[in-house]
Amino acid sequence: MVFSDLDGQKKAKKYVVSGIVTDISKNPVSGAMVLIDNNYSDVLTNKKGFFKIKVKPDAKLISVFTFDKGTGEALLDGEATLNITLNGVPSAPPASLEQKVKGEEINIGYGSIEKKDLTTQVSKLDAKKSKFSSYSNIYELMKGTLPGVQVVGKRITIQGAASFMLSTDPLFIVDGMEVSTIDGISPTEVESIEVLKGAAASIYGSRGANGVIMIKLIGAPGSKR
Repeated sequence: MVFSDLDGQKKAKKYVVSGIVTDISKNPVSGAMVLIDNNYSDVLTNKKGFFKIKVKPDAKLISVFTFDKGTGEALLDGEATLNITLNGVPSAPPASLEQKVKGEEINIGYGSIEKKDLTTQVSKLDAKKSKFSSYSNIYELMKGTLPGVQVVGKRITIQGAASFMLSTDPLFIVDGMEVSTIDGISPTEVESIEVLKGAAASIYGSRGANGVIMIKLIGAPGSKR
């Protein structure tokens, strides 16, 4: 019985799988999310499209998800090195990406995840910790409260969110929907504001290259007020 238990422990030992993720043009894809048997992991591909992840011996499938470049997958079958090409078809995120976690939660576009698990900095401001109503408009609110965000008039730039595009404007998401302007939002309507950049913003593809500003309004689905 002792030897049987030891054998079982050896069989359950995880092994490392690495791989390169590319798009349909064979260009490396950064910020792609890696899943094991359709279950979420906190692993993202780096700038060269490379990932490394530990898997259980009985794992069958590695899949990769992006919002703008599609999905891809590869059977494990004991393989330690994989090359995965995305199909180029934008799709909704897998259900497993809707994470229910304890502690401080950060909305990163496809669900909530504990702040300590993020691989890049996310700034979050909650109305409970700041008197939003003391500001005359949404731009003054951001200028006076959000670290790492530069506001000049109605022009917003997120520091550290570099882009190769001509525009430096961030992507605005209000109550889960992409919007072209936030002019009509009053500070008194705001429940929370979150600023994403780097890997956290990369789930929006090129649209999030300048960073993402996510605003939750009071009374919106999921609102705590």
